[in-house]
Amino acid sequence: MEPFIPRLVYFEPEALQYSLGKELYEKFKSMDIEIRETTSHNQVRGIPGETELQRYRNAKSTLVVGIRRTLKFDTSKPSAEYAIPLATGCMGHCHYCYLQTTLGSKPYIRVYVNLDEIFSQAKKYIDERAPEITRFEAACTSDIVGIDHLTHSLKKAIEFIGATEYGRLRFVTKYEHVDHLLDAKHNGKTTFRFSVNSRYVIRHFEPGTSSFEARMEAARKVARAGYPLGFIVAPIYRHDGWREGYLELFQRLSEQLAGVETPHLSFELIQHRFTKPAKAVIQKRYPKTKLDLDESKRKYKWGRYGIGKYVYPDSEAKQLKEALEYYIAQFFPEAEIQYFT
Repeated sequence: MEPFIPRLVYFEPEALQYSLGKELYEKFKSMDIEIRETTSHNQVRGIPGETELQRYRNAKSTLVVGIRRTLKFDTSKPSAEYAIPLATGCMGHCHYCYLQTTLGSKPYIRVYVNLDEIFSQAKKYIDERAPEITRFEAACTSDIVGIDHLTHSLKKAIEFIGATEYGRLRFVTKYEHVDHLLDAKHNGKTTFRFSVNSRYVIRHFEPGTSSFEARMEAARKVARAGYPLGFIVAPIYRHDGWREGYLELFQRLSEQLAGVETPHLSFELIQHRFTKPAKAVIQKRYPKTKLDLDESKRKYKWGRYGIGKYVYPDSEAKQLKEALEYYIAQFFPEAEIQYFT
């Protein structure tokens, strides 16, 4: 698929005080993309559309260039100690995505140009924990790879972490646009992960993302560039024929990676879950979705900040865990399964 290009760009005035902000302004101006000013991302107004649904879809192709004002990083368990804030929002339309609710009425994409301040804060966290390793997750609130061909913020973060002794970087993507990252000086300290799933899930629930085959081509490039490679299977979803669907997934993964060295291959397994607010938003924005959001079929589990989530009952979750762990052992016996949640 073609790399993401925004249709509308807003700039916070302060962003133009930074070199990346100036660079992006000139880039979008030369591309003849409409540019507007906003005092802050909270004040973005005028996204086109006659209905709320149209405005939502147009917001997904809108970019806000601004400053990351809060430099206290969120935690990012279980994959990392901290989330490093490079961007917020995503151009994809994955029906199940938790960003549907965490971004609320602001589904546009935001990128932050005060990178030196962000990296300085990351260094403080690393120094505080040294000599323990400090891991940073760069894709908690966005699919950073999908927009990095515009900003190269992720590439700068990879090289920043690559130059540290105790820092590590991780991120996950559903996009294929990795070529500009292949020559980054990562020094083996960045784990490049791809989100994968059964044909059923990708076909029905992941519009606006790269195909499985394109993700795999990118994964091969990344592995050959020396990055530690990982895969996140998420959400693991109990659709009709799910056992066969996930068996086929790992067969295809094995075929796609044949002949590619993956000495640090890892898997993260995340079952499908949703909250009541997420259900309301998903059904409003994707009214024809096939996603099963029936609470009566789920187990209620308390989550962070007192917001509970609906996961599969223990017996069904156990079936998912055992099946996927068996497939991984069959096709990737040397790989590490980092967690199932």
